[in-house]
Amino acid sequence: MTETCPCCSGKQYSLCCAPYLTGDALPETAEQLMRSRYTAYARQNVEWLIASWHPSQRIPEMAQRLSESFAATEWLSLNVTCCNHGSHENEAFVTFFARYRENSQIRAIHERSRFLREDHRWYYVDGIAPQVGRNDRCPCGADKKYKKCCG
Repeated sequence: MTETCPCCSGKQYSLCCAPYLTGDALPETAEQLMRSRYTAYARQNVEWLIASWHPSQRIPEMAQRLSESFAATEWLSLNVTCCNHGSHENEAFVTFFARYRENSQIRAIHERSRFLREDHRWYYVDGIAPQVGRNDRCPCGADKKYKKCCG
């Protein structure tokens, strides 16, 4: 039986994010890394989350904090809305909208994540919440204006 990848790519898990989470391959693009990080949250894979975080952003208590967050969180969906190159070939940005359930409440993250490639390997660095206008299309992927959907 084939399992669809949690990253919502529509691909089979074993052919999508699984090779990254098991250490059999490295993502070739920032989007692949972003999707694999979402999948790592969904599958509660602390090791991949830490390994894919830029070393300059890691803190000693990161593994404990991530593990504690898993108990109350169920990841529901991911919508990648934009992928851009940065100021040089080793920088990229991925904008996404992810839904999750935490303590019985549906919540969402809308982020423009920054990635850096060092020694042929992509890392997540940080992110910001992008501005969405009331009349813009909703970043959740619904074909509605933001004000009529998630706004």
